[in-house]
Amino acid sequence: MRARADVASVTVTPTSATSGSATSVSATSEGRTRSSIVTLLLEEGPISATEVGSRLGISAAGVRRHLDALIDAGDARVTMTSRPGARTRGRPAKLFSLTAHGRSRLGHSYDDLAGAAMRQLREIGGDDAVRTFARRRIQSIVGDVEPADTSSQQSVSETADAIAEALTESGFAASTRPVGNGVQICQHHCPVSHVAAEFPELCTAEREAFADLLGTHVQRLATIANGDCACTTHVPLRTPSTAESGNTDDDVGVARSDAADSGTAHRGRAELDSARSTSSSPNSPLDRLRKEPA
Repeated sequence: MRARADVASVTVTPTSATSGSATSVSATSEGRTRSSIVTLLLEEGPISATEVGSRLGISAAGVRRHLDALIDAGDARVTMTSRPGARTRGRPAKLFSLTAHGRSRLGHSYDDLAGAAMRQLREIGGDDAVRTFARRRIQSIVGDVEPADTSSQQSVSETADAIAEALTESGFAASTRPVGNGVQICQHHCPVSHVAAEFPELCTAEREAFADLLGTHVQRLATIANGDCACTTHVPLRTPSTAESGNTDDDVGVARSDAADSGTAHRGRAELDSARSTSSSPNSPLDRLRKEPA
């Protein structure tokens, strides 16, 4: 017993080598305590700070520090209530509970529930029911976006920006970027990626909705549901000449290849026209050959 007391009374002064480790351990301990308080608020709330300290063996000061941090983060709230059974006047009791924001941080099985619901929908209504749901879902997200004026590249680009903004408001963290002869809509997050992996109709409906709003064929280059780091949709920006010719190639590589081929063809036509002009000249070799007697 004496030996244990002596060990417990030793004060360790951390060196620079141990300071970082001690800080890490302290942060880990703080995180576990905060997590325990959150669990208690979830299961027992509304609950008083005194009860939290009693249940978890934490000092009153420690409880207040954690509860204040949770309230500042919007994860917990405090309500004032009269003490049950109190017959005399006194201070109302402060009771703490989680907010909706705090609950959203906890683990959930929304993906499993959504997947089960989609499977049930397909079983009851078939593939058409799934496609109809997918179309209505994306319409609820981008329904307020104005369709593009396809005669204007700027209008198409602005509509792509508007689509990205609508997606971001729904949790897709979307952005746009110019690439080659077009623009790409990049969705850096997909709230339904796990469900979309099983039901690609969700991705197809998005692509079709984008095409309708942009007035042109678009191409999905990558999807998070397939394991890519982002959902990327390429949108061609057509010039008046390509619009008249019907050239809507949307793959940047193909568009660049076509541009190179077009240049080669143009040079070929120029050379052919030059040859024809030369051959029609009165002094051309072909004309002299025609004039020579047989």
